[in-house]
Amino acid sequence: MEVSVIRSCSQATNPKTELGFSDSRFSFGKFNEKLFSRKPNSVSFESPLRRGKSGLRITAQAAQSDRLPKSKSSTKSKTLNRIRLFAGLPLDVVSGGTVNQFRAISAGLKALKLLGLEGVELPIWWGVVEHESMGKYNWSGYLTIAEMVRKAGLKLNVTLCFHASSQPKIPLPEWVLDIGKTKSNIFFKDRAGKPYRGCLSLAVDELAVLNGKTPMEVYQDFCESFKSAFSAFIGSTITGITMGLGPDGELRYPSHRGFAKSGTVPGAGEFQCYDKNMLHLLKQHAEACGKPKWGLGGPHNAPAYSELPTANTFFKDHGGSWESPYGDFFLSWYSSQLIAHGDRLLSLASSVFSDSAVNIFGKVPLMHSWHGTRSHPSELTAGFYNTATRKGYEEVAEMFARNSCKIILPGMDQSDKYQLKESLSSPESLLAEIGTACNKHGVGISGQNSTVGAPDGLKQIKKNMLSENLNDSFIFQRIGAQFFAPEHFPLFIEFVRKLNQPELYSGNLPTKEGTTTTTDSVHTRSNLSIHVQSA
Repeated sequence: MEVSVIRSCSQATNPKTELGFSDSRFSFGKFNEKLFSRKPNSVSFESPLRRGKSGLRITAQAAQSDRLPKSKSSTKSKTLNRIRLFAGLPLDVVSGGTVNQFRAISAGLKALKLLGLEGVELPIWWGVVEHESMGKYNWSGYLTIAEMVRKAGLKLNVTLCFHASSQPKIPLPEWVLDIGKTKSNIFFKDRAGKPYRGCLSLAVDELAVLNGKTPMEVYQDFCESFKSAFSAFIGSTITGITMGLGPDGELRYPSHRGFAKSGTVPGAGEFQCYDKNMLHLLKQHAEACGKPKWGLGGPHNAPAYSELPTANTFFKDHGGSWESPYGDFFLSWYSSQLIAHGDRLLSLASSVFSDSAVNIFGKVPLMHSWHGTRSHPSELTAGFYNTATRKGYEEVAEMFARNSCKIILPGMDQSDKYQLKESLSSPESLLAEIGTACNKHGVGISGQNSTVGAPDGLKQIKKNMLSENLNDSFIFQRIGAQFFAPEHFPLFIEFVRKLNQPELYSGNLPTKEGTTTTTDSVHTRSNLSIHVQSA
């Protein structure tokens, strides 16, 4: 299969660019010349799983050209066009002070620009920038990306990642991990005492555990250094800044460690209140409430990570401990600690960037497993006191509104019909519930997908983009081998094209079989000609 993206011009001015992605998890693998075409002005993104069978070639020749006259847009088109579309760059696009696969990123930015996207999202890692020692920052690789984005004529949404990534492996700063070797209570711990080294425990936010400084002070120094280093881009190229709030950048506890295997029912998750500092806060709260025995630890009858909610009695739908006075005591405290943590970080970001023309975002997870039960176990263990009898996202939305921040919601490619029935999952109803809370408090929502290639994922994204809940932007996660794979990228091209000018194209999205030869061509607003050919 071949996909060519061509912008007509009298002279081609782009330099030769070529690159391959060899890792399907949205990160760069090692350079492999066998994966790349050697044709001028071309870039080949080919998954090694499909090597020698079908690859994807993007040819971009951009120069000055007259734009087609704007056509009259239907009401539906205007509704779609109010949503700004971004694509996330690979998680490991920068390592050390260098840009990984510079030429590929350059060619990819040109292709995204030609497709009509608003911009890209760039993850900036605490463990990359402040790797060696506290206060020593290396922004060089990320500054290079910002300049590339500006030259491509795109906008940039930056995500400040104060967490670690397991795949690709991007740890916390080395000096932080060194402190954690002797002070493991700076990390969350589960009931077995096992620390989670993917982010710091929220209980140490205001404790001087990092070489005499509190994490909040370190985060503020990081943000201020970022603001100074990127001053030439903030407000012009950089239009959005997402503040990392916890595991995977989301406002939640690390209640699920690792991912459930495909086709298996996910567990309820596990409460994360067992590090020394969390236990101290719980003890203080219990004593203040006149219930000192309730502050000795988390619920004793709650299941472990991969256990079903029915494995014990805490999450029992009727008569479970979650509905008891003790359950309300613990869940209220557990949730309030998470919301207070989010409030501190978003308040910090709002303060640092108050004089900058940027939107501030924070990410809230879509914990949709077991949402069909009364107790909503996955949400409770993640820190959201939301049940069939309590609207827990009201407090979250109110906190975002108080800080004039917007919410990023993932999972907009997920639909109920493709969930395991045994998990009683409902991403659609949970998304609507969070959206209602945000609308009530005037909080803007930016959408994200959870994965590339979800069944009917693009169709579900479009449905959500037309809803009243999504009113800011959509960030498609994330470019890499899967994104540019022959079975996905043609679908994405048509998805974007239909959003831009649906009245110019009424055909169906290309199929995945690729068994027949088909060629389609259409001009969009930027005089862009896209050819999809299967052979």
